[in-house]
Amino acid sequence: MTSIAESLAQWAAELEPDAADLELAQRSLVDTAAVTLAARNHPLTEIAAGLPDAARWASIGHVLDFDDLHIESTTHISVVTVPVVLATGGDARAYLAGAGVMARLGGALGWSHYSAGWHATCTAGAPAAAVAAGIALGLSTEQLATAMALAVPAAGGVQNAFGTHGKSLQVGFAAQAGVRAAELARAGATADPSALDAWLELVGGTGRLDLAGPAVPGGLAIKVYPCCYAMQRPIAALRDIRHDIRGAVRGVRVSTPEPTVKPLIHDRPGTGLEGKFSLPYAVATALLDRYPDFAAFTDDAVNRESAQRLLRQVEVSYTPGEEGLLTGEVDIELEHDGPALRVSLAQPPGAPSRPPTEAELREKFTACGEDVPGLLAAADWKSVRELLQRFFPRTGDVE
Repeated sequence: MTSIAESLAQWAAELEPDAADLELAQRSLVDTAAVTLAARNHPLTEIAAGLPDAARWASIGHVLDFDDLHIESTTHISVVTVPVVLATGGDARAYLAGAGVMARLGGALGWSHYSAGWHATCTAGAPAAAVAAGIALGLSTEQLATAMALAVPAAGGVQNAFGTHGKSLQVGFAAQAGVRAAELARAGATADPSALDAWLELVGGTGRLDLAGPAVPGGLAIKVYPCCYAMQRPIAALRDIRHDIRGAVRGVRVSTPEPTVKPLIHDRPGTGLEGKFSLPYAVATALLDRYPDFAAFTDDAVNRESAQRLLRQVEVSYTPGEEGLLTGEVDIELEHDGPALRVSLAQPPGAPSRPPTEAELREKFTACGEDVPGLLAAADWKSVRELLQRFFPRTGDVE
C-alpha cells in the first residue's frame, strides 16, 4: 500500500505548474518578502539573528502576523515555504511543490486537529518544508518521501504560543526542520515513509488526501491588516460603519460562528502581540484607528485608555457553524448616540473569493516600509534571497 508520504512525494516530483500557479507563486514571494522586511526593527529580528537562514527568515516573516493564509487547512503556507526555498536556492516550482503538499497535508489533518489546539502551520509545515527544500536540492521521489518522514519529529507546535514570540519561532523551527530533513535524505539517511501515516493518526488527522486541482487548491488569503486572520472579518465589517457613529460608543455586540474565533485566545490583551489574537481588540482598533496598521498593535496602543474602555464594552455571542475561520458571517450591532448600527460580513478583503485590489496591495506594501515597493519592484527568487541576506544576515550561532 502506498503511504501518504510516497503519494505526496510523487505528486510533488511530477508537478508542472501552469500560468495561474506561477502567478500565485510570484504574489506569495512578494507578499512574504514585504511582511518580512516590515519586521526589520522588531525585537525578534535580533533575538533570531543566530538561527539558520530558513528558521531566521520564517520566524521574522511571521512575527507581525501579516503573512498569507490557506483557509482550508488553516495554515500559513508561504511564510514556511518561501524562506525554505530561498535558503536552499530554489524557485517557483519548489515553492509550489511545498505549498501544495502543505495545503493537502493540512487538509488531511482537518479542522479537528486545529481546533484541538495544534498550530497546523507547524505540524503540516515541517513535512511540507522538507518537500520544498527537497525539490530545490534535486531529490528523487524516494528521497522526498524519506525527507518527509525525517521531518516528522519536528511536526509540532501549539496555539498556546499565540501572543508570544513562541508562535513565530515555532514556525521557524518547522521550516528549518524541513531543510535539515531534505539535506539528510540527500546524504543517504533512511526512514520509513509510513512514519507520516502513523504521525497523522496520532495527532488526530482525518487522513483524507486529495491530489487533484491546482498546485494550491483554494488559493491563498492575503491579509490587509497585520493581525490574526480571524480578526480580518470583524475589523473590515466595523470599518464599513465607523463613519456613521455619532457621539460615544455605548456597547458593541458581536455574533459569530464559534469556529471563526478559535485562535482569538486573549479577551483582555495587555501587549501588542496579545492584541493580534483578541476579538475585543479587533473591535477597538477598527473603531479607534484610521487604518489598523502596525502602530495599532503595539503595547502602547493596546493599553491606551480608549482601547481598554472599548474592550469592556464588547459582548460576544457564538452561534453554531461549520468548520473554518470563514464559515457563516459575522454580525455586529453597535449602540451609540444615534440609532443602532448593524453590519454583517461574510468575506473580508483579501479572501480568496475577494482578492486584494492593486490599491490594497500598494497600501499594504507601503505600510511595510516606504522603500518596500521599490525594493520588490522587480522581485524574483534570486533577488529576494539576496535582499534577505542583506537585511537579515546571520550573526552568532543558534542551532
